[in-house]
Amino acid sequence: MIDNLSLLMDEKINIRVIIAERPYKMAVAREQEEFVRKATKIVNNTIESYSKAFNYKDHQDLFAMVALQNTTKTVRLQAEKGYRDKEMEEKLKELDDILDQHLKMFDNVL
Repeated sequence: MIDNLSLLMDEKINIRVIIAERPYKMAVAREQEEFVRKATKIVNNTIESYSKAFNYKDHQDLFAMVALQNTTKTVRLQAEKGYRDKEMEEKLKELDDILDQHLKMFDNVL
């Protein structure tokens, strides 16, 4: 049963997406299909938005702008995650110290 489930999760499916009016065929893990389709929609909406806002006609310029925007978001999110991870680590250390103190007090009582 578990083997069948892992096979399904590893299974690749062929999908077709359209980005900037061009079709692209790709093989993706079944559980990733929804994410790829949502990403495709976001990319197309962003391309359309940039096209209208900056009057670009060349798709390469639009792709460059979308790539820069998305990479900037990724870099920012990685920095925020690093900060949160460090903050979480500090809080966990504080909790660990408090628990150690309480356990030592409990050991002294026994």
